[in-house]
This record gives sequence, structure tokens and C-alpha cells, in this order.
Amino acid sequence: MGLPSGHVTGVPGLSRTAQLKALGNGVVPQQAAHALLTLLDLAPAGGHASAA
Repeated sequence: MGLPSGHVTGVPGLSRTAQLKALGNGVVPQQAAHALLTLLDLAPAGGHASAA
């Protein structure tokens, strides 16, 4: 997932259920970076969107 080994599973006292929940609600860093770069490419020049 692009995270260091043990990022979730190395947390002492975290049950397997809690580990799976944490991973299920997580963001994959590579996907987030791609989404942000795509949005930046689509943003108007100057970086400000007009309010409607």
C-alpha cells in the first residue's frame, strides 16, 4: 500500500479487527498523490476558482 512495513500491524495491542478497520479506512498515498496532481492540472491558471 506504499506504507512502511508494520505501519499498522506493528502497533502494540491493536487487535486484528482494529488493524483491518484502520487499513480499510486508509488512503493509499500513491492514489492520493495522483488525485491531487490531476486536480492541480485541471485547476484554472492563477489557482483560484470563482465562487458561484
